[in-house]
Amino acid sequence: MELRALPSAGPAPASAPEPRLVVLGLPDLDAVMDIEPRAYPFPWSRGNVSDSLGRGHRARGLRCVQEGRLLAYAIAMPGVEEWHLLNLTVCPEHQGRGLGRRLLDDLVDHAVGDGSAQVWLEVRSSNERARRLYQRQGFEAVGLRRHYYPAGPGRREDAVVMRRALR
Repeated sequence: MELRALPSAGPAPASAPEPRLVVLGLPDLDAVMDIEPRAYPFPWSRGNVSDSLGRGHRARGLRCVQEGRLLAYAIAMPGVEEWHLLNLTVCPEHQGRGLGRRLLDDLVDHAVGDGSAQVWLEVRSSNERARRLYQRQGFEAVGLRRHYYPAGPGRREDAVVMRRALR
């Protein structure tokens, strides 16, 4: 039996293009609700998301260029010279690719551009991965909200309050 080299499959495929940053609104409600319950044991309700999108809170997403599928989103609310990050969620199968960091950077850039002094957020005390991301992006823990998040029947979990000063 003679061994022959197989023909080359050609060059390796180019890596997938970076997801595109998009503005989200009420038409994106179903796409957000597809991700939310897969990402969290205690997800935002459809009403929570609908209210935030309907009130015009700043909502940005990262959408797959080829498929048009939403991969991650961030919803933030303006305050007096500040922003409050309400929700930052990455599809579980796309975590670890820098999507959360991109959305967080986008919010901080926007806040700097509008002259805000700071950005606030709350994060579950048990969510070490998110806390590390926020710390790497310049957020510092400044407080604790006791029993802020649901954590199962009859249980609640503390939230770490974090702030990034912009001035």
